[in-house]
Amino acid sequence: MLVSLHLPKTAGTSFGAALDAHFGGALLRDYGDLPLNTPAIVRNHLALQASLDIAGGFPDSTACVHGHFLPVKYLLLAAHRELRFMTWMRHPVERLVSHYAFWRRNPPPSPAHALHWRMHAEDWSLETFCLAPELRDVYTQFLWGFPLETFDFIGITEHYEADFEMFSRRYMGSASAPMRLNVGAAGERGASLQVHAELRQRIEAFHARDMALYDRALALRAARSSSAGLT
Repeated sequence: MLVSLHLPKTAGTSFGAALDAHFGGALLRDYGDLPLNTPAIVRNHLALQASLDIAGGFPDSTACVHGHFLPVKYLLLAAHRELRFMTWMRHPVERLVSHYAFWRRNPPPSPAHALHWRMHAEDWSLETFCLAPELRDVYTQFLWGFPLETFDFIGITEHYEADFEMFSRRYMGSASAPMRLNVGAAGERGASLQVHAELRQRIEAFHARDMALYDRALALRAARSSSAGLT
């Protein structure tokens, strides 16, 4: 079974559409946890509790899970089923800028999306968003208790087409054309130009753990490409 972690604003919507086209009814979408809108101590506890529940029984008909969740949630299931974990990563600054533009463009659907709600209520600037303690090191928050090397595949959003082709050959049996959904308006794509050098340095320093994770993911991609004879 494939367990696909959708880190926010890393082409996960496009990837999810490809998974849906391939797996159909055998795909389970897991978006109910709202990790970024849940305090860390609560979401970590809930993920561990869910891990115990899932290990106790999970539908055999499910061939792939995709969504926003802490992957530790599915870790204990590996004792009962063969699992392959995967995700996509993007440069943390570009991910933050895209995330900010997406939340600004889309009001929170309900008060349960507490942080999104607060951002709109307080009219956060890009700088406030990127340096918000609740959003510090989003990758690290999602990967609590889950080492990066546990993933069987980490795609890099900046190399989406090439990495998707490799993924589809390896895990779906044939090369498929990558889909591009939810990429944002032209203003979102150009928003990174508004991050001046001094602010970019502050953001990278504030999200140092995520920068380190991203650099490790790039190194893993380079090793993967080298072993496949693609360099």
